[in-house]
Amino acid sequence: MALQTSADAPVPLRTVSSALGQWIGRLGWIWIEAQIAELNRRQGRVYLTLRDTEADLSLQASCPAAVLDVVDPPVIEGAKVIVHARPSYYDRRGSLSLYLDQIRPVGLGELLARLEQRRRLLAAEGLFATERKHPLPFLPQCIGLVTGRESAAERDVVDNARRRWPGVRFRVDYTRVQGTSAARELIEAVRRLDADADVDVIVVARGGGSLEDLLPFSDEGLVRVVSAVRTPLVSAIGHEQDTPLLDLVADLRASTPTDAAKRVVPDVAEEIASVQVARERLRRAVRGHVERERHQLSTLRSRPSLAAPYGLVQERSGATLELRARARRILVHRLDRIDDDVMHSVARIRALSPLATLQRGYAVVTTADGHVLASVHGADVGDQLAVRLPDGRLHTQVTQVLPHDASAPPTTPDPQEAIRDD
Repeated sequence: MALQTSADAPVPLRTVSSALGQWIGRLGWIWIEAQIAELNRRQGRVYLTLRDTEADLSLQASCPAAVLDVVDPPVIEGAKVIVHARPSYYDRRGSLSLYLDQIRPVGLGELLARLEQRRRLLAAEGLFATERKHPLPFLPQCIGLVTGRESAAERDVVDNARRRWPGVRFRVDYTRVQGTSAARELIEAVRRLDADADVDVIVVARGGGSLEDLLPFSDEGLVRVVSAVRTPLVSAIGHEQDTPLLDLVADLRASTPTDAAKRVVPDVAEEIASVQVARERLRRAVRGHVERERHQLSTLRSRPSLAAPYGLVQERSGATLELRARARRILVHRLDRIDDDVMHSVARIRALSPLATLQRGYAVVTTADGHVLASVHGADVGDQLAVRLPDGRLHTQVTQVLPHDASAPPTTPDPQEAIRDD
């Protein structure tokens, strides 16, 4: 029942403390899952500090030593347990504690079943999908390392990485790697390194441990944070029997911290050897190509056309000169024939020309108006006529017209007859 109070009618603190004790007492006996953070024996009793497996809170508890002694297998600090407890509130001290009458260790099978259930849930969300994983850089300049302070895992990663590539730098973020607060510290460290622009890759390293010790690396919150980071992340938990969920969500799983160092940075000696092998392979390839080209050139040079190129030129030159002489002879002969044909044509033309007739003693007589006089009947006494000779013209006057007797046979007239010079 709620306390009836007001500013005018407050209740004493003892009343509030007593009411708290009554309310808590009403819880009765309850079963609680927790982790044993501390365990001490004193005078037949056992005093424990129980921590929540997920949240950062704890409660004091106690029980008779006989309750702890019958637990099989025995439990130690760090073990997960299920306890049958009755909450008790001490009003004088204002403190809450648990009284235990049973302690049961959480079995390995139960832990594995819970982890498997969590794995299936996260896998169904696609957090372990291959396409979500980031490729690692070939040569990271700065490695972010999440590990325990002064741990062997830190030495293994740093020493092996610097031995392989001396110039690599580290940004180390120390956290707890087991216990109830380990998961929260791991989450914060991963977030800090992912936000650091200088960090090229993150390595989460621990040197192995039992299933219970490795539970923080299967924390659901850690898995979700790792799946969301942009920086490539390597899981190097150093175990073989079990697989923390961090291995599944990480971009690369390394079996040990040493293996992580070898897979994150290249070996400078191996890279130099690879470069030398590549250079030698390239040298052999170039040398082989040059030898093949040289052999092909030698084959070409052995051909007659290239072995004695001037001889071929001289041979072709002689043939060219002979062809030129032959062409000249043919051309001269052709021109001579054409010249003869032209001369013959000119002679025929001249023979058919009226001038040639005139040169044989004939003349062409034309009237005063320029008409050729073809008959004596075409002229009358007194007409002026023009007589054309080979070397000029004569102008004459008809003094007499004498036609031939029609019954007499024609005779070849003398060109000088019937023509008189002016």
